[in-house]
Amino acid sequence: MTISAQSVTTAPTSGIISSGIVSSGVELDVDEFGPSFGAELRGIDVASASDDEVRAIRRALIEYKVIVLRNQHLDDAAHIEFGRRLGDLTVGHPVWDSGDVPDEVYSLDSADNGFADVWHTDVTFMPRPPMGSILRPVVLPRNGGDTNWADAELAYLSLSEPVRTLIEGLRAVHDGSREFGYYLKQRRGGKGNEWDGREVTELPPVTHPVVRVHPETGRKSLFVNPGFTSHIEGVSDAESRGILDLLYAHLTKPEHIVRHRWRLGDLVLWDNRNTLHYANRDYGDNRRVMHRITLRGDEPVGPSAA
Repeated sequence: MTISAQSVTTAPTSGIISSGIVSSGVELDVDEFGPSFGAELRGIDVASASDDEVRAIRRALIEYKVIVLRNQHLDDAAHIEFGRRLGDLTVGHPVWDSGDVPDEVYSLDSADNGFADVWHTDVTFMPRPPMGSILRPVVLPRNGGDTNWADAELAYLSLSEPVRTLIEGLRAVHDGSREFGYYLKQRRGGKGNEWDGREVTELPPVTHPVVRVHPETGRKSLFVNPGFTSHIEGVSDAESRGILDLLYAHLTKPEHIVRHRWRLGDLVLWDNRNTLHYANRDYGDNRRVMHRITLRGDEPVGPSAA
């Protein structure tokens, strides 16, 4: 199958991609991770990529949700420059101070509690979570530290119809204070970073639809995650726990997951609007440092508003 690098159709599709190439005047060799999502794009150097190649990469990101590019030995400046060619960038994180790195970089350093060993979707505790993320390793342990992604679109499609009907009108509360509230208050003195034009001084809970409609494809996906979703609005605590536990167990079924073993020079992009991810914390006292930049997103919209 040839995937054009032009704008993506808004018509809902099955979400199943057949093998082939991504093409836009140039052809990118695609090695798919599985039958539903995830792929490695081979034969491209992002530091010298043409505009057509960058458009093809972005189209591949929308179609495959998670894409890997090997042998991309970038520094922070080149990492940021590539991100800017794909879209507008946010600061690295609304709250976290990553130290002596550019503002656009979020440094996850295991020596400074930089772990991500809980299933989550990046920054859903803000009104406009990132559209996508671009991650590269800086320091890797000898082994361990793999990252897993779950396909929230496939998970939605594989739910039974009665459960899809139950959840489509629900909204969930996302609360960043559980993870970052103490840090913001105590280590940052109540002054975080600038996000969407405003300095973050507190982390009030926000609500998002449980089922999100992708703004570029029209496809539906689950938009809750154990890292930041606290509860579902309008139901009892017991009902909220029951619904969320059901969705989390379903999201993280093996058939919804791909796993990546990191090598220095890797660059991984994912669509934050229809995936969750989890970094294995299985490398003991060895150090693991990852640098991430994020693409600016929009306010999540549910089926009733789409």
